[in-house]
Amino acid sequence: MTSSYVILTDSACDIIPETLKEWEVGYLSLTFRFDGEDREYANDEMDSHAFYDRMREGGIAKTSAINSERFRLFFEQPLKEGKDVLYLGFSSGLSATYSAAKIAAEQLAEEYPDRKIITIDTLAASAGFGMLVAFATRARDNGASLDEVADLVRSYIPRLCHWFTVDDLVYLKRGGRVSPTVAFVGNVLGIKPILHVDDEGHLINISKVRGRKTSIAALAKKYGELLENAENNEAFISHGDCIEDAEALKDILESQYGARVTLITPVGTVIGAHSGPGTMALFYVGKNR
Repeated sequence: MTSSYVILTDSACDIIPETLKEWEVGYLSLTFRFDGEDREYANDEMDSHAFYDRMREGGIAKTSAINSERFRLFFEQPLKEGKDVLYLGFSSGLSATYSAAKIAAEQLAEEYPDRKIITIDTLAASAGFGMLVAFATRARDNGASLDEVADLVRSYIPRLCHWFTVDDLVYLKRGGRVSPTVAFVGNVLGIKPILHVDDEGHLINISKVRGRKTSIAALAKKYGELLENAENNEAFISHGDCIEDAEALKDILESQYGARVTLITPVGTVIGAHSGPGTMALFYVGKNR
C-alpha cells in the first residue's frame, strides 16, 4: 500500500524476511560468527536448524550489534524519497543496536528538517518485538498516521509479556545469567528456569521448575495469570528448533486458556546464540509485563 511513511525494524524481531516483506517492513540484520571462524553471518544467512545443530555440537556463536553508519544509510533512503520513518528497535536492555539507531536518526534529523524520524526502543526481543511490529503494520494498513502508530506501539510496550524457558543452562551460564555451579546442578537435576523480559528490557530469571513439560505448562499458566482481557487473546510463540514443543504449548494455550496463537516462528540465530537450542518463548499483551 502507499503511505507517507515507512516502518523499519531489525532482525531481532524474529519475524522471517518473507513475512516482513509481506508486511512491507524493511529491516537490518544483526550478525554473528562462530568462535574460530572469520566469516560473519547476517541473522538470516544460516538456516536455523543448521545453526542450532552447530550449537549442539559445541559451537559458540558471538553476536554483533548494528552500527550507526549502517542505520544512517538505512534511514536515509526513504527520507530521500520524501517519506517519514518509524523505526522499532531491539531492546536497549539487551543490545547496543537501538542506541546506534538513535544516533543515526538524530544526525539525519538535522539534514532532513522537513522529514520526521521516530525511533522507539521496544524494550522487547524475539517474537515479542515481532508482535509490536505486527501491531504497527496492522494500524498502518488501517489508515493510522505515523504518530498514531507510534503512540499505539508505545501503549503496548509496558504490557507486552515475554516468558521464556531454556532446555540447557549452559547457554545462560555463558551469558552470565547463571553461575557455573547452578548450570551444572540444574542440568543434572533437570531444572528449567522461567525467565521474562522486565520493564527495562532486561532478561530476568523469575523461578525454576523441574522437567521440560512442567516448564512449558508454566509458560501457559503465566498467560492465564496475566492476560489483559479475553478479547485481546492473541499470542505469538518462538522456539529454538523445537517445533514439537511449540505445538504442545499452542495446544495447551488454546484448549485450557482460550488463546489465539497466530504465529509460531523460530528464535533467530542472534537471539538463539544466547539462549540455545530448546528455547521456548511466549508473547502476548497482559495486564503488565
